[in-house]
Amino acid sequence: MAHIFLIGQLATQTEVNIETIRYYEKIGLLPKAQRSAGGNRQYSDDDVKRLRFIRRCRQLDFNINEISALLAMLDNQQLTCNEIYDFTQNHLKSIAVKISSLKKMQKNLTTMAKKCNRGQSPDCAIIDILFD
Repeated sequence: MAHIFLIGQLATQTEVNIETIRYYEKIGLLPKAQRSAGGNRQYSDDDVKRLRFIRRCRQLDFNINEISALLAMLDNQQLTCNEIYDFTQNHLKSIAVKISSLKKMQKNLTTMAKKCNRGQSPDCAIIDILFD
Protein backbone atom coordinates (compact mmCIF):
# COMPACT_ATOMS: atom_id res chain seq x y z
CA MET A 1 0.00 0.00 0.00
CA ALA A 2 1.42 3.36 -1.03
CA HIS A 3 1.89 6.02 1.60
CA ILE A 4 1.38 9.75 1.25
CA PHE A 5 3.75 11.95 3.24
CA LEU A 6 3.46 15.65 3.96
CA ILE A 7 6.73 17.56 3.90
CA GLY A 8 7.18 17.40 7.69
CA GLN A 9 6.62 13.66 7.64
CA LEU A 10 9.07 13.28 4.78
CA ALA A 11 11.62 15.30 6.74
CA THR A 12 11.18 13.00 9.74
CA GLN A 13 11.31 9.82 7.65
CA THR A 14 14.49 10.84 5.85
CA GLU A 15 16.23 13.00 8.47
CA VAL A 16 16.45 15.84 5.96
CA ASN A 17 15.21 19.26 6.99
CA ILE A 18 12.24 20.87 5.29
CA GLU A 19 14.24 23.72 3.74
CA THR A 20 16.64 21.23 2.17
CA ILE A 21 13.74 19.18 0.78
CA ARG A 22 12.31 22.33 -0.84
CA TYR A 23 15.75 23.19 -2.22
CA TYR A 24 16.24 19.71 -3.70
CA GLU A 25 12.81 19.99 -5.30
CA LYS A 26 13.63 23.46 -6.66
CA ILE A 27 16.89 22.30 -8.29
CA GLY A 28 15.36 19.08 -9.62
CA LEU A 29 16.99 16.43 -7.44
CA LEU A 30 13.50 15.62 -6.18
CA PRO A 31 10.59 15.70 -8.60
CA LYS A 32 7.97 18.39 -8.03
CA ALA A 33 5.64 17.15 -5.31
CA GLN A 34 2.00 16.47 -5.92
CA ARG A 35 -0.27 18.93 -4.16
CA SER A 36 -3.32 18.27 -2.03
CA ALA A 37 -6.56 20.18 -2.58
CA GLY A 38 -5.33 22.51 0.18
CA GLY A 39 -2.01 23.06 -1.60
CA ASN A 40 0.16 20.95 0.70
CA ARG A 41 3.03 19.05 -0.85
CA GLN A 42 2.47 15.29 -0.93
CA TYR A 43 5.30 12.80 -1.29
CA SER A 44 5.37 9.08 -2.05
CA ASP A 45 7.40 6.10 -0.91
CA ASP A 46 9.54 6.62 -4.03
CA ASP A 47 10.28 10.16 -2.87
CA VAL A 48 11.36 8.81 0.52
CA LYS A 49 13.68 6.32 -1.19
CA ARG A 50 15.13 8.99 -3.51
CA LEU A 51 15.67 11.48 -0.70
CA ARG A 52 17.44 8.85 1.42
CA PHE A 53 19.68 8.14 -1.58
CA ILE A 54 20.46 11.86 -1.91
CA ARG A 55 21.14 12.19 1.83
CA ARG A 56 23.50 9.20 1.77
CA CYS A 57 25.34 10.62 -1.24
CA ARG A 58 25.75 13.96 0.58
CA GLN A 59 27.06 12.12 3.65
CA LEU A 60 29.69 10.59 1.36
CA ASP A 61 30.59 14.09 0.11
CA PHE A 62 29.16 13.75 -3.39
CA ASN A 63 28.35 17.24 -4.63
CA ILE A 64 24.98 18.29 -6.02
CA ASN A 65 26.16 18.01 -9.64
CA GLU A 66 27.46 14.48 -9.08
CA ILE A 67 24.23 13.43 -7.40
CA SER A 68 22.20 15.02 -10.18
CA ALA A 69 24.22 13.16 -12.81
CA LEU A 70 23.86 9.87 -10.95
CA LEU A 71 20.11 10.31 -10.56
CA ALA A 72 19.67 11.29 -14.21
CA MET A 73 21.51 8.18 -15.34
CA LEU A 74 19.55 6.02 -12.90
CA ASP A 75 16.24 7.57 -13.97
CA ASN A 76 17.07 6.84 -17.62
CA GLN A 77 18.46 3.39 -16.75
CA GLN A 78 21.71 4.33 -18.48
CA LEU A 79 24.05 3.35 -15.69
CA THR A 80 25.83 0.02 -15.46
CA CYS A 81 27.35 -1.43 -12.33
CA ASN A 82 30.80 -0.94 -13.89
CA GLU A 83 30.08 2.75 -14.48
CA ILE A 84 28.91 3.15 -10.89
CA TYR A 85 32.13 1.46 -9.76
CA ASP A 86 34.21 3.88 -11.87
CA PHE A 87 32.20 6.82 -10.52
CA THR A 88 32.90 5.60 -6.98
CA GLN A 89 36.61 5.11 -7.68
CA ASN A 90 36.88 8.65 -9.03
CA HIS A 91 35.17 9.95 -5.92
CA LEU A 92 37.56 7.94 -3.75
CA LYS A 93 40.49 9.63 -5.50
CA SER A 94 38.93 13.01 -4.80
CA ILE A 95 38.44 12.09 -1.14
CA ALA A 96 42.10 10.98 -0.90
CA VAL A 97 43.20 14.40 -2.17
CA LYS A 98 40.97 16.11 0.40
CA ILE A 99 42.32 13.90 3.20
CA SER A 100 45.89 14.76 2.19
CA SER A 101 45.02 18.45 2.19
CA LEU A 102 43.31 18.19 5.58
CA LYS A 103 46.35 16.40 7.04
CA LYS A 104 48.58 19.25 5.84
CA MET A 105 46.20 21.78 7.40
CA GLN A 106 46.22 19.81 10.64
CA LYS A 107 50.01 19.75 10.69
CA ASN A 108 50.22 23.49 10.01
CA LEU A 109 47.65 24.33 12.68
CA THR A 110 49.38 22.07 15.21
CA THR A 111 52.70 23.79 14.50
CA MET A 112 51.06 27.20 14.88
CA ALA A 113 49.35 26.23 18.13
CA LYS A 114 52.65 25.02 19.61
CA LYS A 115 54.17 28.47 19.00
CA CYS A 116 51.44 30.22 20.96
CA ASN A 117 52.30 31.02 24.59
CA ARG A 118 48.59 31.33 25.48
CA GLY A 119 49.27 34.47 27.47
CA GLN A 120 46.94 37.34 28.27
CA SER A 121 48.69 39.71 25.89
CA PRO A 122 46.97 40.60 22.60
CA ASP A 123 50.22 39.69 20.82
CA CYS A 124 49.88 36.16 19.55
CA ALA A 125 52.30 34.05 17.52
CA ILE A 126 49.41 32.47 15.64
CA ILE A 127 48.26 35.84 14.31
CA ASP A 128 51.85 36.74 13.42
CA ILE A 129 52.20 33.48 11.46
CA LEU A 130 48.92 34.10 9.63
CA PHE A 131 50.15 37.55 8.57
CA ASP A 132 53.45 36.14 7.23
